[in-house]
Amino acid sequence: MAAMIEASRAEAGCLEYFYAEDVLDRGLIHVKERWIDRTALNEHFNSIHIAIWRATWPSIGIGERNLCLYEIGESQPI
Repeated sequence: MAAMIEASRAEAGCLEYFYAEDVLDRGLIHVKERWIDRTALNEHFNSIHIAIWRATWPSIGIGERNLCLYEIGESQPI
């Protein structure tokens, strides 16, 4: 996971990339990513490091996944 995070954060267009384990559902990992645009995200999905990462999933027990893309506007303090 650390190698994937480091490689992703080094990509052009990556604004934010991290994993967090759910406090109440052990083993459930949440991934948060922010990219400058859809092109940068698509390049990320086609990167060598993501292909290598996906190939390791069976050996480390990663199974079901639920990917959702959200497009948001500017953030504002609450």
